[in-house]
Amino acid sequence: MSLSIETLDVFYGDAQALDSVSLQVPNGAIVAIVGANGAGKSTLIRSIAGIETPRRGSIRWRDQAITGLPSYKVCNLGIGQVAEGRQIFPSLSVLENLQMGAMLPRARAKEKATLDEVFSLFPRLAERRDQSAGTMSGGEQQMLAIGRCLMGQPELIMFDEPSLGLAPAVVQEVFRIIRLLHERGLTVVLVEQNVAVSLKLADHAYVLENGRIVMQGSGADLLHDDRIRQAYLGL
Repeated sequence: MSLSIETLDVFYGDAQALDSVSLQVPNGAIVAIVGANGAGKSTLIRSIAGIETPRRGSIRWRDQAITGLPSYKVCNLGIGQVAEGRQIFPSLSVLENLQMGAMLPRARAKEKATLDEVFSLFPRLAERRDQSAGTMSGGEQQMLAIGRCLMGQPELIMFDEPSLGLAPAVVQEVFRIIRLLHERGLTVVLVEQNVAVSLKLADHAYVLENGRIVMQGSGADLLHDDRIRQAYLGL
């Protein structure tokens, strides 16, 4: 098992954001986390990434306890995150943003080779390597955020709302890239507002409601479940 979470509780002050959340992410799988706004999806991602500290429960990565580790240590163990809203460095160039992603000790030795791979995957970034990142379109910035994550040599990538605010054509490209990365062997955790696309991509999926896991199953099974179709797909 790649990532294992057991009975995770996370609070913001007295408000409980996650309540006894348990899930498994097998090596090489795409696992989707779906649910309404405020269900706790981003809190879960942030807890895995070391940004939030759980009050109870455990997070294990490749049989190593990582609960409460600082985010830079989590990243250096091979867990990358493409955050909601992209969070690139707008005043830095495309190249400088990518170089920031390679500052992890695990990534430094292969920085040049990884940069070539990222430019091959995203030719637009190669064309605009010297351009200030803040002057690019939302879609280009999302590609940069993914590329920066890849520079860290992750084995698992967590995508938090990767299609948010993007044009439909760009959204299709983002999902094509996620499928391609999965085909190349990366494990993926996907939090995405487009529930139908998420479930079509996912090997397995979990449904979060009010901080609790209320359903789980294969992506295909949940896609055809009447409760999911009514609650999230409007069918």
